[in-house]
Amino acid sequence: MRDFDGRPGAAVIAGATGGIGAAITRMLAGRGSHVALTYRKNAQAGAALVAEAEATGVRAAAWPLDLSDADATARFLDEAADRFDGIHTLVYAAGPHVPMVHLSRVTPDRFRQQIEADAIAFFNLVRPALPRLRATRGGIVAVTTAATRRFPVRDGLSAGPKGAVEALVRGFAAEEGRFGVRANCVGPGMLLDGMAARLIGSGDLDERAMEVARGNIPLRRFGSASDIAEAVCFLASDRAGFISGQMLDVDGGYGV
Repeated sequence: MRDFDGRPGAAVIAGATGGIGAAITRMLAGRGSHVALTYRKNAQAGAALVAEAEATGVRAAAWPLDLSDADATARFLDEAADRFDGIHTLVYAAGPHVPMVHLSRVTPDRFRQQIEADAIAFFNLVRPALPRLRATRGGIVAVTTAATRRFPVRDGLSAGPKGAVEALVRGFAAEEGRFGVRANCVGPGMLLDGMAARLIGSGDLDERAMEVARGNIPLRRFGSASDIAEAVCFLASDRAGFISGQMLDVDGGYGV
């Protein structure tokens, strides 16, 4: 599928060097979209993704970016739009590492940090991009979490901030639709890569917890970053041209 062949401008992928962000970047490029990607610290991974994308025949560039810096984020969007002659899609696949901890053990400062690193970072990215998206009648896709539909114990530091992101997505969908701008969310469930892989590696999820999680999923298996990328690319494409303000959980049925 070459859904983005001939689409003016580029897709911006924030958080592109993470497991999910990288899969989204590769799939968008493979389907014909120019890509402007950001990374927090991993310049080597950013350069490798640019090379992979360009090998598919599209244009690509990477920027280091701290989304908590609103001014730097706005400057990045100007630079990306100028380099690629516009922005047709904004993908938010960023976010801090989220430890598994009961909410009763979360300090107010820790919760504030998560909100700032996720929900406020998302707002910092979307708000200055709106004029560019209006010009292309483009779209926003935020990668959030299936935990906002069915709460997993100890996942409040993810579900809380991501719930705020989802509320903002609905707000942008309601207010920007008159300009032809769509906004949607994709909610990953348990994956073999991405955040879940980091939780397994850190010991936050042991083998027993993994078996319990698998038993809560009707399909009795975990997903992959490519499953999330498929949903993101669909929502970004013209095939989803009449879909806005929606949440698509990609979770193996966990939320039913």
